[in-house]
Amino acid sequence: MNGDQAMRAHSATLPGPVFDDPAWVTPPPLARSTVAIVTSAALYAAGDEAFGAADAGYRLIERDRRDLVLGHWSPNFDRAGVAVDLNVVYPIDRLEELAAAGTIGAVAPRHVSFAGNQPDDVSTIRLDSGPAAAAALRADGVDVVILTPV
Repeated sequence: MNGDQAMRAHSATLPGPVFDDPAWVTPPPLARSTVAIVTSAALYAAGDEAFGAADAGYRLIERDRRDLVLGHWSPNFDRAGVAVDLNVVYPIDRLEELAAAGTIGAVAPRHVSFAGNQPDDVSTIRLDSGPAAAAALRADGVDVVILTPV
């Protein structure tokens, strides 16, 4: 069994969270929505704190940052696509194009990055850093997020 198969087999045994009363909102039409990116590629700006093992925190990424570092350190993650085009995990150029075309209302001033390599119980993200990141995005007027899981 190769590394990818082993990770898939292990992931299949992990329980998923159950939400008794999941939140639901209806955003404004996309043409009037402010859109942000939430990635699990462990991106951070050069000079900022890198992600460590089991780091359940997040980093806010300024809209115009081009000095981003890919901090995802799993040996099961192929970095080739990101090396060629950062938009693979952080599609900021595509959002800018959608905003220029009027498809979306605006690109958020900040975006969020988490590390995808998390402990088995993602409770810290679900109960602490996730809501804190969401509050930061709401404070920026974000209506919709695009998730780019890694």
